[in-house]
Amino acid sequence: MSDHDISVLNDLTKTTLDSMKGYEDAAKDAESTRFATMFADFARDRGEAARALQAEVTRLGGTPETDSSFLAAAHRTFLDLKQAFTSNDDKAIVAEVERGEDHIKAKFEKALGDNDLSPAAIGVIRETFVTVRQGHDQMSALKHSLA
Repeated sequence: MSDHDISVLNDLTKTTLDSMKGYEDAAKDAESTRFATMFADFARDRGEAARALQAEVTRLGGTPETDSSFLAAAHRTFLDLKQAFTSNDDKAIVAEVERGEDHIKAKFEKALGDNDLSPAAIGVIRETFVTVRQGHDQMSALKHSLA
């Protein structure tokens, strides 16, 4: 059992669960069907990524993180997002979502650069990062299309 692997995987799990929770809340608050559907899809994808990370922690003999922390930064991002919804400004909504995407993408990239992680942990992180990167890239492209 690698305590370092478990710690990093659980940290990513918590961040991913934060993201999932934020997207679930955003999907409920969205007045636009387009955004509600997109956010619900992102929430589902983040849930799947969190389960993959949790499974690796379990395989390593650790106790997987099962709850989001809803960190202050993530909470602020989604409060800002909620405010953007009330102004009904598509550009503001997409900008806030992309800001949240930048945060989770950076956390995954940092983990992928961690030379103390086992190859198995890096493999799971790399696999789950695919959905994170896709979400980020989708929001970035949408932001630029609205500019």
